[in-house]
Amino acid sequence: MPSPKARSSAARSGSVPCTGGNGRYEFISLSRTPPPHLLQRQGSDPTTARLRASESPNRRRGSGSSTSSTGGQQLPEEDCMKLNPSIIGIALSSLLAIDLWLSKRLGVCACEDSSWGSVRPLMKLVEISGHGIPWLAGAAYCLYKSDSAAGQEVMLNLLMALVLDLVLVGVMKAVVRRRRPAHNRMDMFATFSVDGYSFPSGHATRAAMCARFLLAHLVLAAPLRVLVLLWATFVGFSRVLLGRHHVTDVVFGFFMGYWQYNLVEILWLSPVVLQSTIGQLH
Repeated sequence: MPSPKARSSAARSGSVPCTGGNGRYEFISLSRTPPPHLLQRQGSDPTTARLRASESPNRRRGSGSSTSSTGGQQLPEEDCMKLNPSIIGIALSSLLAIDLWLSKRLGVCACEDSSWGSVRPLMKLVEISGHGIPWLAGAAYCLYKSDSAAGQEVMLNLLMALVLDLVLVGVMKAVVRRRRPAHNRMDMFATFSVDGYSFPSGHATRAAMCARFLLAHLVLAAPLRVLVLLWATFVGFSRVLLGRHHVTDVVFGFFMGYWQYNLVEILWLSPVVLQSTIGQLH
């Protein structure tokens, strides 16, 4: 049995007493590699023990926390949860969720087996009535057949307004690139490349702009004015019923078409330009 003096000297030298198999005490230094027969008793080799001793506690603690939190795999940055979302982001996400839900509920004519599938042919006729090609062809024909200067001036500016509507809506769709509703069937009349996108509704912008144009320059009788307003509203509403657009596409389309008419009034073609244009046509 070692004396107290030997114990104190071992403690000062940083050694730990260890009992051997023959009952004798052996001292293991904490700063040195343990003897091989002790490493074999612990079930490890000298290389592993040396690596384990060189690994700092902070490093072991950091690696353990990262592996446990991610399950051995680091998550990408976009999948991490945002702890402080902005109020504007929450409001926009809520509005988008409501818009998608309401658009899907109102798409009752999206296909033949929908709840209002039997009304789908009528809705497609309303769709054609608000399409750009019939309006462009009709305005060009009326301009060609008109005899009065006032009628020609109105028809020429209507044709200019329709071309302006096509350009603005096409640019807006190409910039925003919002997809059409998932329940939509791409069986529309005379579609183009940008018609694969949904925002804004070109039918809604055209209906709102043409309604203001007709009420300001062509339609004067009160019953006809009511019919024009009903037609514009029904064209926009049919876009949601057919599943072509979301509700916000139609609402923004009405707003955009309403203000497009103000731009048409600013760019109104004068009679001088009218006479030169008519002379080139004839």
